[in-house]
Amino acid sequence: MFQRFLLLGFVTLLTFSCTTEKELSTSRYSEEINQRFTGDLAYETTDFVEDYWRVVGNTGFNKSIYRVAEELEKAGYVLEEKATKEDRLTYRIEKRPMKRPTWESVDALVTINNQKKPLLMHDTNRNMLALNSYSTPKEGVTAEVVHIKDLKKLKSTSVKGKIVFVERSPYSVFKTAIIDGGAVGIFSYSNPKYLQSQKNTTSIQFRGIPLDTVHKPWTIALSYEAKERLKDEISKGKVIATVKIETNIYPSEELTIVADVKGSDSPKERLVFSAHVQEPGANDNASGVGVALEMAKVTADLIREKRLNLKRSLTFLWGDEIVSTNRYVKEDSIRAKDIKWGISLDMVGEDTEKTGGTFLIEKMPDPSAIWTRGNDKHTEWGGRKMSLKEMKPHYLNDFLIEKFQEQGKLANWTVNTNPFEGGSDHVPFLRSNIPSVLFWHFTDQFYHTDNDRIDKVSKSTLKNVGTAALVSAYTLLNSDEVTAKILLNSIESAAINRLEEELKQGKIALQKGDSLKTQLAIIDAWEDWYLKAMNTTYDMVKDSTLIKSVIEKSQTTIKDKAQSITSELTKE
Repeated sequence: MFQRFLLLGFVTLLTFSCTTEKELSTSRYSEEINQRFTGDLAYETTDFVEDYWRVVGNTGFNKSIYRVAEELEKAGYVLEEKATKEDRLTYRIEKRPMKRPTWESVDALVTINNQKKPLLMHDTNRNMLALNSYSTPKEGVTAEVVHIKDLKKLKSTSVKGKIVFVERSPYSVFKTAIIDGGAVGIFSYSNPKYLQSQKNTTSIQFRGIPLDTVHKPWTIALSYEAKERLKDEISKGKVIATVKIETNIYPSEELTIVADVKGSDSPKERLVFSAHVQEPGANDNASGVGVALEMAKVTADLIREKRLNLKRSLTFLWGDEIVSTNRYVKEDSIRAKDIKWGISLDMVGEDTEKTGGTFLIEKMPDPSAIWTRGNDKHTEWGGRKMSLKEMKPHYLNDFLIEKFQEQGKLANWTVNTNPFEGGSDHVPFLRSNIPSVLFWHFTDQFYHTDNDRIDKVSKSTLKNVGTAALVSAYTLLNSDEVTAKILLNSIESAAINRLEEELKQGKIALQKGDSLKTQLAIIDAWEDWYLKAMNTTYDMVKDSTLIKSVIEKSQTTIKDKAQSITSELTKE
């Protein structure tokens, strides 16, 4: 009887041990996800999506949405309208009528002076057609090309029935050339320097013109190679171009797909990953679509196998850049107040040996967006100088930087940051006072060009971004007193490092003749930012007393450090 009792006790202990070991602990997230997130689904999805020039409502955009839905169902997500209360994995496709028609390019060909070799052709340069361009007659349009070097002379130049060629954005001449001047179309070249056009001679950065149902205009965007060839022909004499264009412009509906992983304890609280679908590139942003999808699949697998239990909800959003995210945070005020974090996945798969640049975490607005110096650098995308009242103190910046740098160290992968610049799906979150950052790459010499194709995408980058993003998400969604205390220690270290760096930069600035007042203001700003960021960790616990003393102790340390640095600068 005693032996049976011992055996029963052993079996019970073994069963309990297996049960407790089966669910992943926070410390094992990285190891497990690195094994599961291969990058295969992310890459395959990127490859599928980048085949299409995607505009909201057009064929490519909609096929991309339904491809995501198909893969979600394979992963175990249930269509919301068919789901039961027990289903933790659900998705929905939102459909809305569009006020304006959608657009898609089909084909185009440009020849000059009856030459056999085309100046441009759609098969090799799908960005040659500006968004909202109309079709020509089937036989095309043949007209003289007029090169306008000085925009001031456009009004006085007779362009009726001709093609206006400018080395600037088509928007800048659209009204004068098309509406007022009666030009039949526009040739435009306006690639920015960072595209290295003399090296990437065939690249065309996509362009758009106003939708004009009356004049039904068109614009051909030129590559550097085409532009130079055209200019060479013009230098020899009159140039006659024949332009054949086929596009589709038609009424459609806007699709957005939302997938939810329901939290077990606080399901209303959530983290949202947003990946926009539109735009024609592989990295921008078929890669974001693919990474988000594999993240959703890995999460579903872990939930189904009971290896993971998320206390708060995880949401994936695919749609129209900024528009879909803005709607998500505004259309339901009750839902919005419980969105704790928002993250934009945009250009997250780059093979940086080919594209240049590096992986970046664009931080929430901190003082580096006011005083950008030292290791803080804006990208060539650019950002304006912000003000103190626009700061968004929060732990999210340093938390994510640490998690991504851990993955970087593990995978020999470079992770950098940039001050806030805007322009993607993190902006609607921030405008609604929801902590948010952008995961992206820049500078990319193929950004927005028709050379942003699948050969510029790295599966290992997709894996690294997706893995680090999931490790971060799971940690936040299951955060508690322990998480908060660990994070507070990290924030304190980050604050000390920042203040020491600003001391160094302050001394350099003073040596160059900058004012002491400015240097002290910078120290004050960073001190204030980190003191307030510490307080945001309260959202990880239900009982604030659990971490209050830890916060206050760290805040005292930061205050003392700031005061010490202020004294040292004053002595300079």
